[in-house]
Amino acid sequence: MPEPIEIFNRFETKYIFGEKERRPLQKLLGEHMVPDVYNIGGKPYVISNIYYDTPTDRIIRESVSKPSYKEKLRLRAYGIPEAGADVFLEIKKKFDGIVGKRRSVLTLEEAYKFAETAEIPEIKPYMNEQVLREIQYMLTTLKPEPKVYIAYDRLAYFSEDNGSLRVSIDFNVRTRRDRLKLEAGDDGEKLLGEDIYIMEIKSLEILPRWLIRHLSEHKIYPASYSKYGREYIKQLTIDNEQLTINNWFAGA
Repeated sequence: MPEPIEIFNRFETKYIFGEKERRPLQKLLGEHMVPDVYNIGGKPYVISNIYYDTPTDRIIRESVSKPSYKEKLRLRAYGIPEAGADVFLEIKKKFDGIVGKRRSVLTLEEAYKFAETAEIPEIKPYMNEQVLREIQYMLTTLKPEPKVYIAYDRLAYFSEDNGSLRVSIDFNVRTRRDRLKLEAGDDGEKLLGEDIYIMEIKSLEILPRWLIRHLSEHKIYPASYSKYGREYIKQLTIDNEQLTINNWFAGA
């Protein structure tokens, strides 16, 4: 397995479409690109995340207001990790359309303890000390806590001709606000309808003509979308509806 990239910046553009658009697009990607190392046998793999936020949801509230700069803190695993498994603790930043990720490998237990105490663990060869110090600053200033679990299935491709080009297709997004542990399974409430796909095209270079032409011909257009942002707005709606019901019964 290749060494994980810990620090990188790139443009990311998102698209949302249905099953009708997914089939020919996936066929095209398979003809021009190579499946991700995690797509064993061409099958999708699971990405599971825990997003951290302040008690007042400051991080996501600022994010959904669409500022020029925003950042998120999350713990990520490929699949459902077991005790001792490697995971990524990362800060995802976005400024004027450029997305940057700064992350370090930790064991599951090291990541939980670090996120809870803000005390950097004993540095080991697989860790990125500089990134851990940046995350520590975020932990000590914002004091975030686990807020939501988000998992989804992913198909991903990369280009052998264009080293920065990567395309991922996510679907079956599920979330929960209890059991905020990566090892607790990847079940949750569906965030999107059936056969809805979220594609991200990530590159530092101009997109190839074959891809631009296909997107145009099939009317697949860029869309602003955040999984955590959508989950937060959905949860906010549920909380407001419950508050209205509670107030009604209290006054009845």
